[in-house]
Amino acid sequence: MKHAVINLSGTQYQVSEGQTITTNSLNLEKGAKSSIDQVLLLSDSEDQNVKIGQPTIPNSSVDFEVINDYRGKKIKVATYKAKSRYRRHLGFRPQLTDIKILKINSTDAKTTQPKTTKVKSSTRKS
Repeated sequence: MKHAVINLSGTQYQVSEGQTITTNSLNLEKGAKSSIDQVLLLSDSEDQNVKIGQPTIPNSSVDFEVINDYRGKKIKVATYKAKSRYRRHLGFRPQLTDIKILKINSTDAKTTQPKTTKVKSSTRKS
């Protein structure tokens, strides 16, 4: 089974095929299929092969389907300052989207290793 770490709307998620996750609103309709190419890490548990992106892995993507688009549970916030009769109440309901990971795509093109350069240490004679 393939696992991946993706960057979706500013948040990183560890996903696998068939998994359902809840994210911030993606502004997509229910039932819409899409893909994301911001794959930061790929892991294949069968081969124990791990690819790490710098910052992303080229020629890889994750396909997903929007299952539900809804508002989350209300979060209540109350603040006050002691001895000054200051009280304030706020509320917030996040816009959420449930998505199902359909497939993790990766092409095994030649992976180029970054060139390593040797740095000579300079010895100073005083």
